[in-house]
Amino acid sequence: MKLDINFREKFEDRHIAPDAAGTAEMLQIVGASSLEELISQTVPDRIRLKNPMNLPAAKSEAGYLETLKQTASKNKLFKSYIGQGYYDVTVPGVIQRNILENPGWYTQYTPYQAEIAQGRLQALLNYQTMVIDLTGMEIANASLLDEGTAAAEAMFMQYSLRKNQKANIFFVSEELFPQTIDILRTRSAPYGIELLIGSHQSAELGTDMFGAIVQYPSGKGEVYDYTEFAAAAHEKGIKLTVVADLMSLALLTPPGEWGADIVVGSSQRFGVPMGFGGPHAAFFATKEEYKRAMPGRIIGVTIDSAGNYALRMALQTREQHIRRDKATSNICTAQALLAIMASMYAVYHGPEGIKAIASRIHGLATFLGNALNSLGYKQLNTALFDTLRFELGELTGPIHSEALNNDVNFHYSGSSVTISIDETSSEADMITIIRLFAKVKGKTLNYLDLDGIKASLSTSIPEALHRTTPYLTHPLFNSHHSEHEMLRYIKSLEAKDLSLCHSMIALGSCTMKLNATTEMIPVTWPEFGNMHPFAPADQTGGYMQVFDELNKWLCEITGFAAMSLQPNAGAQGEYAGLMVIRAFHQDRGEGHRNVALIPSSAHGTNPASAAMAGMKIIVVKCDERGNIDVSDLKTKAEEHQHDLSCLMVTYPSTHGVFEESIIEICETIHQYGGQVYMDGANMNAQVGLTSPAAIGADVCHLNLHKTFCIPHGGGGPGMGPIGVARHLAPYLPGHIVVPIGGEKSIPAVSAAPWGSASILLISHAYIAMMGAEGLTHATQYAILNANYIKTRLEQHYPVLYAGTNGRCAHEMILDCRSFKNFGIEVTDIAKRLMDYGFHAPTVSFPVAGTVMVEPTESEPKHELDRFCEAMIAIRKEISAVEEGRSDKVNNPLKNAPHTSAVVTADNWDRPYSRQEAAFPLPYVAHFKFWPSVGRVNDTHGDRTLICSCQPLEAYAEEVVNA
Repeated sequence: MKLDINFREKFEDRHIAPDAAGTAEMLQIVGASSLEELISQTVPDRIRLKNPMNLPAAKSEAGYLETLKQTASKNKLFKSYIGQGYYDVTVPGVIQRNILENPGWYTQYTPYQAEIAQGRLQALLNYQTMVIDLTGMEIANASLLDEGTAAAEAMFMQYSLRKNQKANIFFVSEELFPQTIDILRTRSAPYGIELLIGSHQSAELGTDMFGAIVQYPSGKGEVYDYTEFAAAAHEKGIKLTVVADLMSLALLTPPGEWGADIVVGSSQRFGVPMGFGGPHAAFFATKEEYKRAMPGRIIGVTIDSAGNYALRMALQTREQHIRRDKATSNICTAQALLAIMASMYAVYHGPEGIKAIASRIHGLATFLGNALNSLGYKQLNTALFDTLRFELGELTGPIHSEALNNDVNFHYSGSSVTISIDETSSEADMITIIRLFAKVKGKTLNYLDLDGIKASLSTSIPEALHRTTPYLTHPLFNSHHSEHEMLRYIKSLEAKDLSLCHSMIALGSCTMKLNATTEMIPVTWPEFGNMHPFAPADQTGGYMQVFDELNKWLCEITGFAAMSLQPNAGAQGEYAGLMVIRAFHQDRGEGHRNVALIPSSAHGTNPASAAMAGMKIIVVKCDERGNIDVSDLKTKAEEHQHDLSCLMVTYPSTHGVFEESIIEICETIHQYGGQVYMDGANMNAQVGLTSPAAIGADVCHLNLHKTFCIPHGGGGPGMGPIGVARHLAPYLPGHIVVPIGGEKSIPAVSAAPWGSASILLISHAYIAMMGAEGLTHATQYAILNANYIKTRLEQHYPVLYAGTNGRCAHEMILDCRSFKNFGIEVTDIAKRLMDYGFHAPTVSFPVAGTVMVEPTESEPKHELDRFCEAMIAIRKEISAVEEGRSDKVNNPLKNAPHTSAVVTADNWDRPYSRQEAAFPLPYVAHFKFWPSVGRVNDTHGDRTLICSCQPLEAYAEEVVNA
């Protein structure tokens, strides 16, 4: 037996599922002699890369983790009292292990198919209830991206609701966190909104203002009573947004009780690690009357086909994919996984537990403040929750040095310092701070009567701001406080949701691929998870190395000169890219260029983002093959040549085709002085074969939660960094707190300098372990798997578009529109797939009445076959209706999905068998996933909008009256 000591297991073989035998069979069926022949028939030769990507050799899984451990050691974990919107937390182990680290939760898709998403919908409803209760508002959404962008969304909502259309001034308290003000600057500029930044105590409010925003407690830690300010604003017709600390609201009077119209903030303090900036779930709450203007997703209560309690995403007519350039927001994702964690934190601790944590934080801050006052330091905050502020004068330097000597970070601003206490702080930590402050003054702890200080503690919060109203009163928040009960509750919800743990999720444009465990492991390492985003640069060497490597790798993959890792969602990346283009034109004295050409097939976020960037949208037609109509594009480019800003194009197209005219299209835009923005949603068909730079793009956002393996998390998190050509690099986003970028940088687009930094580790791991060859193979197999499904299904469903050689890219569109002639909607197919154990492909996008299928490279042939068999069986069920062999209304498609309660009921009065309903193919019995509710009633849910947890008796009464 010959021995090989050089063998190394390749991660590529774990990530790419088809084996040699499966590959050969699929190639035979699609009619290609090799993978390379298939690719040559699919990707135009003119845009093919001539050389392989120059990336480091692929690492093994064990080798990667070993190397990353060494990198992680370059991060110095000091005790952080920096605050500024980010706080260390204690993540309950039952939540960390069973949600954050559990693929049953993090590989779920956005809950558009509600019947197989009831678990996370309930968790998100819990989140909304938590936010409503704590803020004192009437309605909340299911989370936004971060606190800063939530504040910007509030500003724009106020702007869109203004009655005086000439009002364009927005008052901004100077005591907002600086990163929030920075984002407000970014968002306000394209609309000509004037920011008036000043003190709320001296601001002159006028009718030319449409809104105002304050922070509670303020960015400097002071707890102000804004009651009179709110009343004065309302007298002038000005709506008020409050940026609130959610934890503080356990003790402070909620903003909804003293005049807030909108309340936003971060729920990071509710058990979500800092992660060097994210991901964290922002919250957004407002009044009931503004529900149709509120950005983001809303989870609502409805009933299912049997009249039982069910949940769904409500008011979807507000969403950008429907309203497009008329949308008031481009948000198309949330921070679902992190919102779920925060909601579970509230469930686990309950109202008394949350109050105890908040009280302890406040008590420690008060104790520390009193002790430092006794040492002769001047405490500047007269009323505070968790943050002390001292004027240090000439002692600033010595305090700073001594703090670093004790592995402690404070927040410094000029000669003042703020110290923010968090959930992880202890009395021993306070003693450490007191000792170092005493040492600088040449004193010891013996100088102080610490026992006496502790015994005489009293709150500085004014009586008028003491919270008196109850919160988290629903039984959900008062029932699961032991770990055993909590574990069972989490698992009971998880069991209601279909994820990649169960089956392929073949969603076109969403690229639901393997999120390998090794990629996920480092996210919760303390060296990465517990790092404050504003920690001093010399403490963040590990993160800087990861960012530097990821930047270089993504530049090599895209062909671009520079990257920004800041945008923390795909839509954020779109917006950032357009703002970079806008800044480029302005810098060249061509600020009048504001026309964006957008194909009719574009993602809904494209026109919404362009509108937010202040652009005028001109729609370009598509031809009968689904490609951009080049003639129409040239006509419109020439017509608008003096004002042309950019083209927004998705490649391969949203129709799943590599358009052969793409270089001509890009050259046309450049000919007239415009820039080409490429939507990176379909990048999984490009990596290693072509690149955005190769087709002629100037800027591209990358959905790291698609091509580069960050999991979808049930509707977020995501990351959308942008790559740019060399001439656009100077304009990449900067940051007001952490010096990144240059003099020409646009202001921040996300609250943290590197967005949701901790999950960048996932994409770093994926690229490092795949290497250039592995990444290229992944793209080839994504294309093979898609063409295999196309070949198997095109004799049953028309495939709407294909390339010159009849090939699709990594996805295809199956045309189901003709079925409507005999009563079958595409929604019926989506719901029936649940009975076969599958999540539906993308429904009615980009063409109404179709499904868009994308299998990814991570699915083996036998899973592709299972899906094809399900789709073929459904087609036969449709034929039975078409031919009159099955009732037009009472059939398996119209009644789908079939729950276990329906199938096992004593009465069965349907003209098909229980077996046909629940186990329509033999394999289903071995893979059965039971939808937990029947088909949800969308109309009922919008007609009687309920967006928080209701007492059971209230719900029962509501159902009776329905």
